[in-house]
Amino acid sequence: MTDIDLTSSAAARVAAIAAKQGKPAILRLAVEGGGCSGFQYRFGLAEAVEADDIMVERDGVTLVVDDVSIDLVRGSAVDFVSDLGGKAFKVTNPNATAGCGCGTSFSI
Repeated sequence: MTDIDLTSSAAARVAAIAAKQGKPAILRLAVEGGGCSGFQYRFGLAEAVEADDIMVERDGVTLVVDDVSIDLVRGSAVDFVSDLGGKAFKVTNPNATAGCGCGTSFSI
């Protein structure tokens, strides 16, 4: 099992955003305390990969997760979805025991 996966849809969206902003195609996923279920996901473009990052590449895009957050998202997949609720990055996390309606908060 890989530590984490990045779908083709998510990679394409990161590449488009990075190109538009003139930044490297590196998406950072971090887990922070908070949200309505205890933890929440935070996404952002990164300028570089840090020495202790776990990383995965797909279609020229790199997903990085810090060594603390990886324990909470190991085995997850990061996707980009478009539905009636809008467009967003979504984490399918097998470690989460509960989540919230917004999809950005979870508990373990």
